[in-house]
Amino acid sequence: MGGKCRQPMLNEEKREQGKQKKYNHGFSSVEMQTLTSIAEVVFPSLSPNYSGFEGIYKEAQTSKAVQSFLEASASESPIPEEAAELMRKRAFSEGLILVRFVLLFLSTRLGTLLLCGCLCLSGKWPYINYFSCMPLEKREKVFQWWFRHSLFTPIRVAFITLKVICLFTFFSRVGEDGANPAWEAIGYHVDNVENPSQVTKERPLQRGMIETMHEKDSTLHQSLTQKGLRVTEDTEQNAYKIKCDAVIVGSGCGGGVAAAMLASSGMKVVVVEKGSYFAPADYSPFEGPSMAELYESGGVFPTLDGQMLLLAGSTVGGGSAVNWSACIKTPKSILQEWAEDRQIPLFGSPEYLSAMDTVCERIGVTEDCKEEGFQNQVLRKGCQNLGLEVEKVPRNSSESHYCGSCGFGCRRGDKKGTDQTWLVDAVNNDAVILTGCKAERFILEKNKMGSTRKMKCLGVIAKTSNNNITKKLHIEAKVTISACGAILTPLLMHSSGLKNRNIGRNLHLHPVLMAWGYFPDSNSEFKGKSHEGGIITSVHKVVAADNKVQAIIETPSLGPAQYAALCPWESGLEMKKRMLKFSRTAHTITIIRDQGSGEVHGEGRVTYKFDALDRQKIQAGLRQSLRILVAAGAVEVGTHRSDGQRIRCKGISNEELEEFLDSVSPAGGPFSFGENWVVYTSAHQMGSCRMGITEKEGAVDENGESWEAEGLFVCDASVLPSAVGVNPMITVQSTAYCLSKRIAESLKQKMAF
Repeated sequence: MGGKCRQPMLNEEKREQGKQKKYNHGFSSVEMQTLTSIAEVVFPSLSPNYSGFEGIYKEAQTSKAVQSFLEASASESPIPEEAAELMRKRAFSEGLILVRFVLLFLSTRLGTLLLCGCLCLSGKWPYINYFSCMPLEKREKVFQWWFRHSLFTPIRVAFITLKVICLFTFFSRVGEDGANPAWEAIGYHVDNVENPSQVTKERPLQRGMIETMHEKDSTLHQSLTQKGLRVTEDTEQNAYKIKCDAVIVGSGCGGGVAAAMLASSGMKVVVVEKGSYFAPADYSPFEGPSMAELYESGGVFPTLDGQMLLLAGSTVGGGSAVNWSACIKTPKSILQEWAEDRQIPLFGSPEYLSAMDTVCERIGVTEDCKEEGFQNQVLRKGCQNLGLEVEKVPRNSSESHYCGSCGFGCRRGDKKGTDQTWLVDAVNNDAVILTGCKAERFILEKNKMGSTRKMKCLGVIAKTSNNNITKKLHIEAKVTISACGAILTPLLMHSSGLKNRNIGRNLHLHPVLMAWGYFPDSNSEFKGKSHEGGIITSVHKVVAADNKVQAIIETPSLGPAQYAALCPWESGLEMKKRMLKFSRTAHTITIIRDQGSGEVHGEGRVTYKFDALDRQKIQAGLRQSLRILVAAGAVEVGTHRSDGQRIRCKGISNEELEEFLDSVSPAGGPFSFGENWVVYTSAHQMGSCRMGITEKEGAVDENGESWEAEGLFVCDASVLPSAVGVNPMITVQSTAYCLSKRIAESLKQKMAF
């Protein structure tokens, strides 16, 4: 069950759990006492003989793993301590204050009385129990009441936060043996590479890599000059000044392509990446450390109102290193809209169509899948039984690639992200990649009179995350490209003093809701488990009466910690029942092309507002997903609505199914004033520095250049004029290919004079 990785950071969790760990969460002893009592409510210890398990899991009487699982609790040490630590690292400051207020309030008799009402009363002096002293069944009733309460929604959000953090911590922990005691009971195993000797131990980017985490002031200068960079020390500003032709912030789908294109044209390129570098042999199969090291905010990135959870890569290769491999070309209808309605000729040109073909060839896109995993088998069969069209999804991997954990980085090296393709091309042309290095702002100066743009960009100022390096890096370049994604590019633009009204706005997220269906092991038609096999190999398009696509239905990757965190919590018993069904619960995701949009306000601070039409499209997709799961033979189906919305399928009539489907609708988020709520997810962010034919329409022009600063370009998903409606990797790479090709040609012409 265990697994090993060479990257120290991805092994850190296992090492730390083998010894006494020091915690820096700052929670007081009374806060921790209350947190521990809440963790017990979320995931309590239950007897295997408990009547609630009758007919649910026969092995409960005989399987030691299941018995141990039922008896385990999230209140066991050190889970509450680690949950508190995770909250300190990942929660918004306001969210952390709110959670700690609730914990402190519940550690007093008055606070417990106000939040728990008569449930905290006892017949003995002093008649009011602290929350932690209340019987478990009464604490559970309090939790259930607050999950449904629609008046004081901030208190509800605090309880939801505690539920998510406690469950994520419980199911993501691993011991020194590389396993979690709960995994065997729920049928989960980490993805072990069948033949580790076949996985190359090479680090293909090492030639151009400077990992600042291993450097210090005295060595960094030498490392930079050894890579062919001109470096001088500025003692007044306590900085190293580095000269190059082009500096690119970010190494994902946009930055990786841009680096390759500019380096191949003969330019000296520097790539600035705040994440770390992991080669295939470095990746971990473990959910906890992988999420912490490979994703923005450790994979715990909610919008400010908690309505949406965002997933964004934060490592060398960016999203391409951790995405689910889907390679869908930009739909013709979208290209036509962007070319005609948005008046951006690029998207209606042969240049762009050719770029998509070039991109697909470079990242090794294949059209077929030799063996589909459990969830995709279900999706395909359900569609076929209903007479619905289901399409194969091209992937940037081999046709035989059967990996369910590419969301943690592809340990087989089969998936061809930018870290395996474009960035390799870049370093082979002497590009330099600085990791653990965060851009702070662009270097801007007033442009000369008569120029069309008020300012001129001369490079970027960056700082390493290594405390042993005190000097900042002033990277001076003829061309500066921001490619750090639709969440971070606007922040960098704003921190540099740029004022265009489109910066940070028009953020599209492709909102997602999930449906699920349970297929017991006795259903032998579908082989495997929910976490096995290619993540996305099939797609169904939900089409309206006017033949317009309303939504697409695909399948997700969910480790047990993510699954537990996202599942509705109804009671401790129901949570354990759900987890025992984990390995044979198939999920589908409904993805829409959103008309609504959000805004990036600051670091880690995003808001989003739905359009009414978006909710209609999600509803259509969600209902279709449930029909597909029922048609595939699920014994039970449901949604992630807070009340645990579900229906048993055995013997169900069409009328009963339609009645259930009529009750399925996209609820509001946790802050909404309703008894039922849901948390949406998003793995695609785009449009926050969109292209426009004028500065009123966009933050950059059709060449990706800032309307305000000459020499400053954007080459990532934030330039897209609107949402794409499909997995955007090919669109982003193709756009970056065209833009960076133009940048290279323009710069060559300037350097020739």
